[in-house]
Amino acid sequence: LMTTVQLVVTCLVDAFFPEVGVATVDLLERSGATVEFPNDQTCCGQPAFNAGARDEAKRMAEHTLEVLDATQGPIVLPSGSCTDMIVNHYKDLDFDNAHREMANRVADRCHELTSYFVDEAGGPDLGSSCESCTAAYHPSCHGLRNLGLDKQPGALLAAVEGLEMVELADAEECCGFGGLFSVELPEVSAEIMRVKLDNVEASGAEMLVGSDVSCLMHIAGGLRRRGSQIKVKHVAEVLAEGAP
Repeated sequence: LMTTVQLVVTCLVDAFFPEVGVATVDLLERSGATVEFPNDQTCCGQPAFNAGARDEAKRMAEHTLEVLDATQGPIVLPSGSCTDMIVNHYKDLDFDNAHREMANRVADRCHELTSYFVDEAGGPDLGSSCESCTAAYHPSCHGLRNLGLDKQPGALLAAVEGLEMVELADAEECCGFGGLFSVELPEVSAEIMRVKLDNVEASGAEMLVGSDVSCLMHIAGGLRRRGSQIKVKHVAEVLAEGAP
C-alpha cells in the first residue's frame, strides 16, 4: 500500500537550496511514498513570529493550515525549525476555534524528515552509500531541543555504507545562527560560530552534516571565509547519494 506524503519544502530550501528539496523527494519516493506538493504553500510564519509580529505570523499560519488541512497523509518537512513552528508554536497564536482545530490536526500529521524515516517509515537503512568519507553531525537546536531528534539523524547516517561518523566536540551547542538572533546580535552570533567552526575543524571530518539548511548556510559561510575545504551538506543530500 503506497503512502501519500505531503512535502512542505520550506522557504530556505525553495529559495537557496533546491537540491535539498530534490534529494528529499528522491528519498521519499525510494521509501515507497507518493509525494504530493501542495502548491499554495508559503512561509509557515516563523520569522514573523520570532520578530514579535504576531498578526502577520497568524495570517501566514492560517493560510498554511488551510492548505495543509485540505490534504491527506503524513506531512514531511526537511527542517526541524519549521516543523517545530507548526507542531509546537502555532498553539501560541490567537486562532479562532476552526483554525485551532486545524492546528491540532495538522500538528499530528507533521514529521521532520529524519523522524519520518526512523519513527514512521520503518527504519533507518535507506540503502544509501557514498565514497569513503568522514563526517560530523551538527544537531540543530529546534530539532534537538524542541522535537527531541537526538537519535534519528545519527541512526540514518550510521547506516550509510562508506560513511564514517566522527565525534564533534560540544555538538549540541548552538551554531550562532538562531534566525533573527544573528541579525540582531551579530557579534555574539559570530563568536558562537567561531567556537563551532573550531570544533568542526578539530574533528577531522571531511564533511559536516545537518538537518536544517539555516544552520548549514551559517556554518558553510563561516568555513568558506576561513578557506576551509570541509563540505557542508543536508542529511537528505547524503542519504540520497548512492541510494538504490
